[in-house]
Amino acid sequence: MKKILTFIALFFIWSWKIFKTGTLIASNLLFLLFFVIVIVLLVGHPAKKIPDRTVLILNPEGNIVEQRSALDPIARAINSFAGVSKHEETPLQDILDVINTAAGDDRIRMLVLSPSHIGRVGLNQLRDIGHAIDNFKESGKVVIAADDSYTQTQYYLASYADEIYLNPMGTIGLHGFGVFRLYFKEMLDKLRIRFHVFRVGTFKSALEPVLRNNMSDAAREANRQWLDRLWNTFCADIGKQRGITPLLINDFINSMDVRLEKTGGDSALMALNAGLIDGIKTRDQIEEYLQSVTGSKGSGKKFSHISMYDYLAHITPSYTTRPKKSSSVGIIVAQGNIVPGEGAVGQIGAEKLIRQIETARKDNSIKAVVLRIDSGGGSAFASELIRRELLRLRRAGKPLVVSMGSMAASGAYWLSADADTILASPVTLTGSIGIFGALPTIDQSLATIGVHDDGIGTTNMAGAISPTRPLPDNIANLLQLSVEHGYRQFINIVAKGRKLPKKRVEEMAEGRVWDGKTAIALGLVDAEGSLDEAVSRAAERAGMKTANGIYINRPTSFLKNLQRFGRMALTGMAGYNLLPTAWMEAAGQFKTALAFLQQQPDPANLYAFCLLAPDSIAF
Repeated sequence: MKKILTFIALFFIWSWKIFKTGTLIASNLLFLLFFVIVIVLLVGHPAKKIPDRTVLILNPEGNIVEQRSALDPIARAINSFAGVSKHEETPLQDILDVINTAAGDDRIRMLVLSPSHIGRVGLNQLRDIGHAIDNFKESGKVVIAADDSYTQTQYYLASYADEIYLNPMGTIGLHGFGVFRLYFKEMLDKLRIRFHVFRVGTFKSALEPVLRNNMSDAAREANRQWLDRLWNTFCADIGKQRGITPLLINDFINSMDVRLEKTGGDSALMALNAGLIDGIKTRDQIEEYLQSVTGSKGSGKKFSHISMYDYLAHITPSYTTRPKKSSSVGIIVAQGNIVPGEGAVGQIGAEKLIRQIETARKDNSIKAVVLRIDSGGGSAFASELIRRELLRLRRAGKPLVVSMGSMAASGAYWLSADADTILASPVTLTGSIGIFGALPTIDQSLATIGVHDDGIGTTNMAGAISPTRPLPDNIANLLQLSVEHGYRQFINIVAKGRKLPKKRVEEMAEGRVWDGKTAIALGLVDAEGSLDEAVSRAAERAGMKTANGIYINRPTSFLKNLQRFGRMALTGMAGYNLLPTAWMEAAGQFKTALAFLQQQPDPANLYAFCLLAPDSIAF
């Protein structure tokens, strides 16, 4: 019996060892295969030769970003291997570089816009691309827009073309701008979840979705102001390019049903009659037309063309090459919510950004810094840490220019206020000078199912802040006092940094969001300007003869990125479900409303945050 038991034990021991060794070998082989795929995809193929009379296809894909996220190369490799588009993100500067270089490239005959795969993009980014297209046209080359359909965003970009063509089955999806949210107060009341909110400012509406069932009058007033300004700019830009009035664009939208009835339901003809497009052509007709205008018709060959991504392989991207024996302007990109610590992908981690600023401060070849911001704010504590490091940069004698992207509000404005110069687009959203604290408690919700929290502590503060217990009055008072102190601190920072009377700042504050043009008039921003102009301003302040810019990056370790990617992949798989789309959208909005509380929370639960991110705007 003993021998039998020994034999059985040995059998299972060796079986386990074989299984363990086999899985280890298999996992290592898969890991090796993964790296081979990544290397092959990242190295790519040699750049193809560009013949004369080539058509450049401007076909941006994915979200337009200021800087590619740290994990993007790996994600692109995986997605490409899986048959998914590898361009989930396209840097704005890449698009501008392609257009500007092609303008002086004699091999490029014309530019064809095909924006159907563009993702999230800010109006300021679209205007920058539009201005580059205008410069391209000044070289004497033609720009044609041709696609099956155009969303509102895509049509705005297409309007900069000399000619716009639409598929017979296509539509122009103009609808206007708006801010629409889901409001959860009634749901929270039914679940007996209480939100304890501490804030200063009539217009600080970041938490309205959990406090109300509708938009407050103050928020409606503030939103109307900047929405109208952005929409007027949008319509004016299209009107200028197309030779039509903004009034016609608004009338086209508001009387769309009447206009469509007149064309018998033909959306393409409706757009043609309104002057929004120049012609209706199928894909085959577009190809024939491009062959004719490039001189390829009748040659038996298709017209020579190259996509913007292939063309990128032929050029050196801006701000990526450090000039030899010359001074530079360091460019630091900060995009996402501001959080303490390192932050995750898509966030502005205070410690990570501080290291980048420190690198610029200690690098003797960096004479000035441009901070390119695209953020709705976040942690007040993290914002102050970053601001302090920026002050150290200035004390070191290096000028600081802030270049605002689509948004630089609340905490993002907090850390910007001390800059030597602040530049923004007329359609940038900024300001939102306010602060709040928030703590949810679910003690009443738990009580409905018979769950209660009780205990004892050595002081009245022990265990006082807990989501499973009622919030004591003294804690509520402490948090409100902290918020009021933080608000005064915010006001003082802006008043000192912008050299404005404190009373004047208080009039502009209270959490109100301003468009860039208004912010300039108010003195919150110095002038209009793109990233290029910010680099020039910084170089001028530093006394540099040439405005050489260079991106400053402090990449995290590859293994850390790989671990994060793994967590993201698992999260993505776990998030897969079969719930109705409307339910998922509601859950997504609720998650967004609370995201700043869940990820790297502020140590004092104080937030300088604006929920009016581009995602929440019907653009």
